[in-house]
Amino acid sequence: MTRISLKTAFLFVALLGSGFSTVETAQAVEKARLAPHKHKGKVLLPNAKALPLARKKPVRMLTASNVPSWQAERRLDVQSASALVIEQGGGDALFQKNANQVVPIASITKLMTAMVVLDSAPSLQTPITISDDDVDTLRGSRSRLHVGSVMSREFALLLALMSSENRAAHALARNYPGGVTAFLIAMNIKAQALGMRDTHFEDPTGLTSSNVSTANDLAKMVVAAHRYPLIREFSTTSEATVDVGGRELAYRNTNPLVKSAAWDVGLSKTGYIHEAGKCLVMQARLADKPVVIVLLDSAGKQTRVGDANRIKRWMESAQTRTHASRKPSTQTTLALASAAPG
Repeated sequence: MTRISLKTAFLFVALLGSGFSTVETAQAVEKARLAPHKHKGKVLLPNAKALPLARKKPVRMLTASNVPSWQAERRLDVQSASALVIEQGGGDALFQKNANQVVPIASITKLMTAMVVLDSAPSLQTPITISDDDVDTLRGSRSRLHVGSVMSREFALLLALMSSENRAAHALARNYPGGVTAFLIAMNIKAQALGMRDTHFEDPTGLTSSNVSTANDLAKMVVAAHRYPLIREFSTTSEATVDVGGRELAYRNTNPLVKSAAWDVGLSKTGYIHEAGKCLVMQARLADKPVVIVLLDSAGKQTRVGDANRIKRWMESAQTRTHASRKPSTQTTLALASAAPG
């Protein structure tokens, strides 16, 4: 009896000495195995291998700070009904919301208008005249370009892109070889060539709600438009004074972010009609990445700008977290230094 009691006691002591670390390690492994982590918009369960029970080294768990994915960061709250953030060079979307929903796009249309104008290689110094045909009879929108106003094609393109001038955009289409009808055909052909399968244009200004597209399609259009130096320049010009028939008219960009020191905007276009809501597309450099941002159907005057700023903070926060996770801690640095030979 005495021998059995001693053996039992020794066994109990041995188990007691290692049992706590065993349970602790096993629980850490199980917690790491079951904890869901977001990666590219999907919830994944990492297949963690069981560690030896006697191992006391803590298990390194994947966290938002070291998973190389924007989706692993805090939730991005975008108010626009449709939204897309994608790297300009392609790849998976960094963020998307109803990106395949077909909706009216308002004056975002004018990016396609500008591309079709420039594709015809016209003389930019040729004067064009605003006519009655360029007046908006659909919505009655106002314009400071009176019927009879004369300007160069270059100035008309500047006003269409920078200030979303509807009469200027329509005059550009009307002066296209073959007129507005030929221009609309060219717009839709180019959209198909760019892979914009859910896009259709029925006028060169965006005043009609029949001009429709998706956030995914518009990202393709932004990437294509960014290849035109003049579109990049004119769409990001913050303000300009234009001589129209002896009158000097001051115009400002409809996107206030182009003149913000906090932003590096390479292309911009806004849009609005009632059916489309407030819209904004941009090419910009955020967190050291060239990205395309599409925001459609934003309610409220400042929502689209607010969404753009939220996206900017979200990406910069993700970049900061990623850099912090890669930076060795003070303890690690000291340990490596003490272990170094010499």
